[in-house]
Amino acid sequence: MARLVMHEKNAPYEIPEGTTLPAYICGCGLSAKKPFCDGTHKKTHDEGDEVYVYDENGRVRVSNAY
Repeated sequence: MARLVMHEKNAPYEIPEGTTLPAYICGCGLSAKKPFCDGTHKKTHDEGDEVYVYDENGRVRVSNAY
């Protein structure tokens, strides 16, 4: 079954000190390298309060069902 999952954060979560490299966890849900961030969140910065569905062709605005 497909599900629409809302992500309210459009930036990654930084993993705290103690790791060997800076590491970031995806917060937007769009990364192709989950759970790690790949920079895809940059597409979401102009969303505002609208809800979008993203696919390989870009994004489509949907009515807010929540």
